[in-house]
Amino acid sequence: MVSVPPSVDLRRCQVIGLAGTAVLAAGGETAGALPVRELLAPASARAALGLVGVYFGVVLLIAAWALLGRLVRGPEPPTPRALLLVLGLWSAPLLLAPPLFSRDVYSYLAQGAMVEAQMDVYTHGPAQLGGPLAAEVAPLWQHTGAPYGPVFLGVAAALSALTRGELPAGLVGMRLVALAGLALMAAALPRLARASGADPAAALWLGALNPLVLLHLVAGAHNDAVMLGLLGIGLVAALGRWPALGAALVTLAALVKAPAVLGLAAVVVLQVRAGRHPVRAVLTTAGAAVATTVAATAAAGTGYGWTATLDTPVSPENWALTSLLGRATGGLLEQAGSDLAHLAVPAWRTLGIVAAVVAVLVIWLRLRPHPVYALGLSLAAVAALGPAVRPWYALWGLFLIAAAAPSASVRHRTAGVTAVLALVALPGGGPVDAEQLVLAVSGGVLAVLVLWQAYQARLSPTRGRTA
Repeated sequence: MVSVPPSVDLRRCQVIGLAGTAVLAAGGETAGALPVRELLAPASARAALGLVGVYFGVVLLIAAWALLGRLVRGPEPPTPRALLLVLGLWSAPLLLAPPLFSRDVYSYLAQGAMVEAQMDVYTHGPAQLGGPLAAEVAPLWQHTGAPYGPVFLGVAAALSALTRGELPAGLVGMRLVALAGLALMAAALPRLARASGADPAAALWLGALNPLVLLHLVAGAHNDAVMLGLLGIGLVAALGRWPALGAALVTLAALVKAPAVLGLAAVVVLQVRAGRHPVRAVLTTAGAAVATTVAATAAAGTGYGWTATLDTPVSPENWALTSLLGRATGGLLEQAGSDLAHLAVPAWRTLGIVAAVVAVLVIWLRLRPHPVYALGLSLAAVAALGPAVRPWYALWGLFLIAAAAPSASVRHRTAGVTAVLALVALPGGGPVDAEQLVLAVSGGVLAVLVLWQAYQARLSPTRGRTA
């Protein structure tokens, strides 16, 4: 006699995921990246309960996503339209929640106000702006220039003018901007998947319904959503009969965040694969990129100073692989009495950049016939080997790997990494301490226990049945 496991259905996935994001959003009201005047002491009961609630919700969301993945791989997978409805349902509770897992959105608003005030946002940090918006920016970034391109800063400046610098309206506006980027991502994924011979439903599951997308692009309102959305539709255009438009859209993505510039290589390869002469493909792409850069920079009025501030996200305690190795090497050199200890971190970061360049070249040499997948792996290498790492950086490569993964095993491994990364950031966006770690683990364990009890309750009516 064996027990027959209960079947998975779409409605159950919807309910579990919605419960997860609803509890997550509720917990964020006391434990999120709140405005300074609303911040609670981490040791307060309300903040502690909020942190437990956030991680309870995150684990529920991951479970719902995993169950949905089983459904997508099953004999009757949901349609892409049904998956988009799930995405909207799961996202809904996060729309009016406070910022979660990062305070970057406050930097966006302050930088937009600086551009509107005609300050040089690449030379001065938000401290130069002063006032309530600047007060919300994390101390580490108060005196550093913006690393973002003129397209995003132009959007941020327009939002600043529209909301008149009011913080609540600005936060809602920036989240709507991120949602627009997510909508473009969701529109591009099925098309890229079909062109790459992959399953559109699986691409949406991994690339749009991913917990990292909901936690960091929706709840965190990161501008990576805009970068990836423009990159995705640019590649879709290049797959069609509009290579110049594709190059222009990819360039706009790079003028939000620089890593998207690698997408221009994919635009060239796609043109060559379609029969265009390589020289003509390169000239078409380069011409569209240059014209778009000049036009977008002139429209934003920010100048080209962003090229000198691309290392802004590098903090002394960054947990990038090269930073960790650099700090470990520096510690060993200090113990040995060497005066070269201070060079360890810069040396490792340089090695990481060199390794990323080599990895990108190898990827393109081996996978040139599969440009979307090659681009995804290239962006993943840049994120992993670069001098700064944040959980949402994993989405750079994941988005395109989801669209063009050559096998289910690749998607499964990518999904496993995603589930781990979804758990590594605190909802307030600050560093982890022992007490907060215990609370976060408690919330996650509580969610696992609830899910297990629910599973057992569903399993009990089927006990005694034979397989």
